Amino acid sequence: MSKFVFVTGGVLSSLGKGILTASIAKLLRSSGVNANAMKIDVYLNSDAGTLNPFEHGEVFVTQDGFECDLDVGNYERFLGIFAKREQNLMMGQVYKSVIDKERRGDYLGKTLQMIPHVTNEVKQRIRHAAKVTEADVLVVELGGTVGDIESETVLEAIRQMRFDGDEVLFVHLALVPTIITGEQKTKPMQHSVKALLSAGIQPNLLVARSDKMIPKEIRNKLALFCNVSPESVFCSPNVESIYEVPLVLQEQKMHEDIAQKLCLKLKNEDLAEWKEILSRKPKTEKRIAVVGKYATAKDTYTSVFEAVRHAAIHNGVRADAVLLDSEKIEAGKQSLDGLDAIIVPGGFGGRGVEGIIQAIQFARENNVPYLGLCYGLQLAIVEFGRNVLGLKGAHSTEIDPATKYPVIDFLPEQKAISDKGGTMRLGAYEVKVIKGTKAFELYQSERIFKRFRHRYEINPEFVERFEKAGFIFSGRDPKREIMKIGELSSHKFFIGTQAHPEFDSRLEKPEPLFDGLIKATLA
Repeated sequence: MSKFVFVTGGVLSSLGKGILTASIAKLLRSSGVNANAMKIDVYLNSDAGTLNPFEHGEVFVTQDGFECDLDVGNYERFLGIFAKREQNLMMGQVYKSVIDKERRGDYLGKTLQMIPHVTNEVKQRIRHAAKVTEADVLVVELGGTVGDIESETVLEAIRQMRFDGDEVLFVHLALVPTIITGEQKTKPMQHSVKALLSAGIQPNLLVARSDKMIPKEIRNKLALFCNVSPESVFCSPNVESIYEVPLVLQEQKMHEDIAQKLCLKLKNEDLAEWKEILSRKPKTEKRIAVVGKYATAKDTYTSVFEAVRHAAIHNGVRADAVLLDSEKIEAGKQSLDGLDAIIVPGGFGGRGVEGIIQAIQFARENNVPYLGLCYGLQLAIVEFGRNVLGLKGAHSTEIDPATKYPVIDFLPEQKAISDKGGTMRLGAYEVKVIKGTKAFELYQSERIFKRFRHRYEINPEFVERFEKAGFIFSGRDPKREIMKIGELSSHKFFIGTQAHPEFDSRLEKPEPLFDGLIKATLA
């Protein structure tokens, strides 16, 4: 029977519950415990596919085709797993399921209520996630903060699990800020725990999120006012890399406290490879630009920046990875000089597109290593069509439905679809890699599987014309005329993929396209 560690947060969001959740699971996993992770989002959405990337960051896609929260990407990278759709629960799914059951007559004679019907559904899905992942310990992150109206039903559900016979543990993360005098204040944590207690949950462990390690007296004060032992108060201070968090918690023996409370048998922790990779010293620095239209925060392209970081570490490079706003490039307010490589990530819509196309043209004409991801491949096709093939006005029909040269067009099966949520081509698909190409050199295989999230494709009618001009389609669908990887053989490194390879990159094993990009900056 699975055991559960619930991670809640207080005071404010974005403190790092996802990294804490992944770190706890990492520590347990490295100590011989079969641990996995799950995220519960309290929004009424059914998945993350229609959420605003400005507000919620990137949409991560599982291999089985679920559009989920970016924290699931952290779970994959920390644990070396491929997550399943059950590992991200959004409350829209819960409410829809309950209403569907009511319409079918499953609750005939009963008044449908938040308790027990909605709470029972939440509990059932948590237990199902543990079963699907075959986890002995499932570390479950609750999104948002304690005290949010949306969180109340989920808090009630996990409170009940303790009394349903499940073995559960509650870890609460909250801010311990340092004020201008240099003093660390515990009051925000105290009030946060008070809100958690009002929901009927007593935390077993506390984690103070702070800019620096908290001293013994602060630990003792938190323990006294929050009803936990001083040995169960931990700290997650600011670190240079998120991958250092498991090591910081390991030094504080957090996994041992969890194991003692849940009666787990631990083996000697094996984080040697993790430590060795993080200890490597860079020999040179390279400036890598991610040119995007959602340019307010790097969270919008979390997996891209992490993939750059992984490849840079393995090549002895300190990556100065910057996010450039394509609208500023379009307006002539952003220079592209001094860049060692350019990446164009996924996106939708026409805003800022001409700035992206300018960046692609700059990379092609100046022999700057270029990597296009999804939209980045599509717009590379548009740029090449316009400026090399002379197809004036060439475009994607997503942006210009009336274009004379629709080099990018709807996937055939997408033309009759009107709903936006969960209807794209999603998840892992096979890619046939052509021998003698850069893609084959990087992947060393004719058959790979990559994750996709798109509605549009390279128009097959233009493929022959592009290849005659030197734009080679080195990755294709094995069953249909869908181009999945394209490259310029005459360029130092110019390659694009319709897939999202960034989702597959790991600290221990960089994704080949990103590894190739960084190597190209050193050539």
